[in-house]
Amino acid sequence: MSIDLPLAVDRDGDEPLSAQIVRQLRAAMGEGRLAAGERLPASRALAELLGVSRTVVTGAYEQLYAEGWLEGRHGSGTFVTDGVAAPRPARPRPVEARPAAPTAPHVIDLKPGLAWVGALDTPAWRRAWRLASRLPPQQRQDPHGLPGLRVALADYVRRSRGVVCPVDGLLITRGATNGLDLLAATVLRPGDRVGVEEPGYRRAHVVLAGRGATVVPCPVDEQGLVVDGLPDDLRLVYTTPSHQYPMGGVLPVPRRRALVAWARRSGAIIAEDDYDGEFRYDVAPLPALYGLDPDVVVLLGTTAKILTADMGVGWLVARPELVAEVAARRESLNDRTAVVPQDALRRLLERGDLDRHVRRMRGEYARRRDVVVRALDGLPLRGDTAGLHLVVDVPAAVAEQVVRVAAERGVLVETLDRHHMGPCRESGLVIGYGTAASAAELRTGCEIVRTVVRETVREVAESVGHR
Repeated sequence: MSIDLPLAVDRDGDEPLSAQIVRQLRAAMGEGRLAAGERLPASRALAELLGVSRTVVTGAYEQLYAEGWLEGRHGSGTFVTDGVAAPRPARPRPVEARPAAPTAPHVIDLKPGLAWVGALDTPAWRRAWRLASRLPPQQRQDPHGLPGLRVALADYVRRSRGVVCPVDGLLITRGATNGLDLLAATVLRPGDRVGVEEPGYRRAHVVLAGRGATVVPCPVDEQGLVVDGLPDDLRLVYTTPSHQYPMGGVLPVPRRRALVAWARRSGAIIAEDDYDGEFRYDVAPLPALYGLDPDVVVLLGTTAKILTADMGVGWLVARPELVAEVAARRESLNDRTAVVPQDALRRLLERGDLDRHVRRMRGEYARRRDVVVRALDGLPLRGDTAGLHLVVDVPAAVAEQVVRVAAERGVLVETLDRHHMGPCRESGLVIGYGTAASAAELRTGCEIVRTVVRETVREVAESVGHR
């Protein structure tokens, strides 16, 4: 429920009007006069109440959004974020009442690889699934996927990723990993050498090795995959050029062209996992690598990061002849994507709901990213201009200890070690901000990480100095 706010502005004071509103709201939340989950008045209504312009109120709300005090819920308004407001005084408990059972300590999960579903457009989501659920069961499914969804997705990747493909050049999958597995099952023979970024996405290594390939680690730097020196005997190379996982580099155009030239020369296939392709915060997202040469690049996409992994729908884009081969192989494997999620996604696309959601999430993720960067102030960061995670550089000697101590204090993060197939070339922490944590929890968790890093580095330095 919305509430009336005891606010006032002093037009003759030295403090800007927007800053006055921020200060008073911050105090009200910190003292518990505004409780977690309470809805604030709409900016227009509050502006009329205070006799100020709507821009003043909007500026105040945006500042509190960035600091993590407030959060938006699509179609519902602006709310006090869970966990930031002081608890309201509890009513006296009768003497005879039993003491409450101890509760488990709250854990803030900052591990990467998840999408934040807190801002999902729930009415649109429910409507799409409700209508899709009316589809009758299908006795035999087209291995390419539902025709209507393929048409809608072909249009979507054109608008969002600069990819122009015919409908027969697109196949519906259960996600990017499933798409990679189907591609590997189609084009690889046992013993074929395939390249995977190092450090990189461990699941890609597992999938390709599971298809009998010999996996070759390929180094990355701050810009992504290092193309110079790629072996010419690779049958396929797997890469995440939009936001390298986990280091966060965005593959620049010259290196993209060099990679395509290498693939043409060596006869290899580039499996482009469009990980985090829609989310970039410094400039507009780069078009997909696929657009440079559809003959040698296969684009793998998924709804897991733009909506939720629960949807279980992805896509594979390639030259039509290869898509036909993948579809035939898929049918022989009896692999399929559930029909109801496909139709639900089609409805979200055709009504424009998905495009609106992605635009909104760019703003939401940018705010969450700003909260994380601010809370980690003073620590060296990498990969924070795109995607849903970043890397904190910490010495290899302390990384595991930082993870352990942070977990003891209720914060879960992971090291770069687990993203290496061989000896670790890079050390650091991977922090995800596409998690279920609220903005306030992101700030608190990252402040704890910053403290633990500094304490641990200092302790190690002192112990070395005493030797």
